[in-house]
Amino acid sequence: MARSGSTSIARRTLIWLGVLLAAGTVILGSGVFTNQASWAPKLALDLEGGTQMILAPKVQGAGGQITGEQLNQAVEIIRQRVDGSGVAEAEITTQSGRNVVVSLPGIPDQRTRELIQASADMEFRPVLTAATGAAVPEAERTPVKDIPKPTAKPENFSDPNWITPELFQEFEALDCLDPAAAANEAEPADPAKPMVACEPDTGMKYILGPVEVPGTDIADSSFGQTRGQQGQTLNQWAVNIEFNGEGTRTFKAVTERLFGLSGARNQFAIVLDGQVISAPTTNAVIPDGKPQITGNFTEESARGLSEQLKYGALPISFEIQSEQQISATLGADQLRMGLIAGLIGLVLVAGYSLFQYRALGFVTIASLVVAGLITYLAIAILGWTENYRLSLAGVAGLIVAIGQTADSFIVYFERIRDELREGRGLVSAVDNGWKRARQTVLASKAVNLLAAVVLYFVAVGNVRGFAFTLGLTAVADLLVVFLFTHPTMVLLAKTKFFGEGHRFSGLDPRLLGAVPLYRGAGRVRQPGERTTPVRAKNTAAAAEAGRRQTIAERRAAEKQQATSGAGRGANKESN
Repeated sequence: MARSGSTSIARRTLIWLGVLLAAGTVILGSGVFTNQASWAPKLALDLEGGTQMILAPKVQGAGGQITGEQLNQAVEIIRQRVDGSGVAEAEITTQSGRNVVVSLPGIPDQRTRELIQASADMEFRPVLTAATGAAVPEAERTPVKDIPKPTAKPENFSDPNWITPELFQEFEALDCLDPAAAANEAEPADPAKPMVACEPDTGMKYILGPVEVPGTDIADSSFGQTRGQQGQTLNQWAVNIEFNGEGTRTFKAVTERLFGLSGARNQFAIVLDGQVISAPTTNAVIPDGKPQITGNFTEESARGLSEQLKYGALPISFEIQSEQQISATLGADQLRMGLIAGLIGLVLVAGYSLFQYRALGFVTIASLVVAGLITYLAIAILGWTENYRLSLAGVAGLIVAIGQTADSFIVYFERIRDELREGRGLVSAVDNGWKRARQTVLASKAVNLLAAVVLYFVAVGNVRGFAFTLGLTAVADLLVVFLFTHPTMVLLAKTKFFGEGHRFSGLDPRLLGAVPLYRGAGRVRQPGERTTPVRAKNTAAAAEAGRRQTIAERRAAEKQQATSGAGRGANKESN
């Protein structure tokens, strides 16, 4: 009954593996059908080529100098922005100690381009007035004589006395519904003066007061779903900001003032590159420097705002000086050589498996094929959903993984053969060998995953691609061993070819040097020992009894043999 149950479990496991592979194929196929993905994995800059942008620094004020430390910090922040947008294997370097060169694989999408261009210092400004984004027709604009003039010096940054007739005219003429016009207006402004700005996502336009909190005061930013007072998820996305000490003190004073105001003056605007990226209202005084922005966010929009807040404050601002397409640095020849190297490694592993394990080696080959399918689907789907790109270093990680994946099968097979050497039948050897091998395989893959994770987070550039594929193949290896290799061995153990230990199966107990087989009544037969011919039926029965011998019976036979041998020796001596 137990054996029948193990067979059913093995079959169901293989069916679930087939469902997993089919689901991955359907997901990728849906992307291909909608022209959002392709069957081939995306290639990185070294294999496909891409886009190179040269960013020139812009220094506000005369005589401004850029230090090497500032430039290196800018490079690191731009790298975080690019990696945060899902672009792998990008190259961010400095040129002549002044410019920043950004090389991206393929053609960057609009969101990535905006993140790179959004390189001015982030600012928090109070809102003085707001309106819909359309420009007021010239004939309907308020005459200058009818625009109220400041009656006194502004008392605080939310004081309407900041609005001059010239600023109000600029506000009315601004058309934030025209993306080109809004982009032209997005220029750095004097932080000590008010400004007009657009919010591209909503089409709103604002008159903003001077800067109260600079973006450099942001310590961290994250996003997630809001929770109620009882800790339950409210299914509403929010962006969380955390200020440093100085920002906490300043923001507390800002919210104390804004909380007592109404209308548009209750809002504060987050400005990046002269454009408003969010203008939330103030619903409470924030004394701890940890405000939360809520609204009609989706997961994608919340992530985008969080990234802009987290990486928005650059020590200097940049403009794109030039942009050009670049060719692959390695190209198709190197990729072809890498694939040939992988094929050679696969052939060598397959040849060794067939030589060492005979027919059992085909299980290794089939397991490697399944592992390759899982890894291929994962890389292709990640290229579609997360913009992951495969570099030559990543290909090297896949090649190295062939040997590491084969190690898991070898550990399992050797455990099974050890059980056969101790006299167990194949069905029992598979079960006990799996129990012993499973812990070893899990420990080995845990070490591989730990090494890959550490290497991924401490390295940059192509080394991260190597670490990622190494970790991905370790996960694929575990799936294959648990969902394919072991269930397949359970089913093969019930076949005549493997179950009876055919000499070409790789599981012949005699070739493995199995212990003597117990024949009952204290009789044993050594491997290779000549015995008196018996009828074929008795021979088959004895062989079957030997295959079903338990460890307890084997030990009893050895004890009986030792006792009989000692008795015969004593009789000879007495005679």
